[in-house]
Amino acid sequence: MISREAKIGKNVVIKEGAIIEKNVSIGDNCYIDYNAIIKENVVLGENSFVGAGSILGEHLFDFFEKRINQTHVLSLGKNALIRSRCILYGGSTIGDNFSTGHQAVIRENATIGNYVNIGTLSDIQGDCQIGNYVHLHSNVHVGMKTTIKDYSWIFPYVVFTNDPTPPSEVLLGATVEEFAVICTGSIVLPGIRIGKDALVGASTNVTKDVPDLAVVVGNPGKVIGEVTNLKDKNGKIVYPWRYTFDRGMPWKGLPYEEWELSNK
Repeated sequence: MISREAKIGKNVVIKEGAIIEKNVSIGDNCYIDYNAIIKENVVLGENSFVGAGSILGEHLFDFFEKRINQTHVLSLGKNALIRSRCILYGGSTIGDNFSTGHQAVIRENATIGNYVNIGTLSDIQGDCQIGNYVHLHSNVHVGMKTTIKDYSWIFPYVVFTNDPTPPSEVLLGATVEEFAVICTGSIVLPGIRIGKDALVGASTNVTKDVPDLAVVVGNPGKVIGEVTNLKDKNGKIVYPWRYTFDRGMPWKGLPYEEWELSNK
């Protein structure tokens, strides 16, 4: 079922059971899989894939009083890869080369940069800001008003909380600075700042701000040193990680220092 008011680009594949409502714009060479629903006011960039059973432009709360759709534009850049049964609410802006696992949820008023990956069953609540080249693995919960800056890594089952005295109307989102790494099963309390290049060990309860370059572990989390002193089993220094890892990064194939100089 395709609205006559939808704008469909060239070479777009639309499979059986898909629904495309009015005021939708789909770029060239997109693929809309079985039973996907693209609601009003969605802009989908070229060369994008929408998996089976996914919903783009899900209604916000203001729909339900009179059941009249308000204008909340969901804008996705080119080359999006949205796997099956994901739900993306209206009112968010997502950059180029975005990808998800299965059954991810992104609520309203999220601002997400380029080359961001959101893993299977992850839940991004409203009013979040996520930078470029950010990787969130499976089952990550990002509470409202959280900010995650460029090149950060968030591993499975990490939870960002935001209510300092639950239940309350006060929401304090955490901030994750550039190049930080938060390992599996960690919990970040409301309003916490995790510094640039910091490393939060697995299952850490982060109750205090984490300095730049710090290694934090435990419950409650405590600083045990700096990442520059960490070595792998062969004795090689591996942090800050950008000097030893380049897969999927804009400096792939180049030393990070060389890339950084060329982009100043």
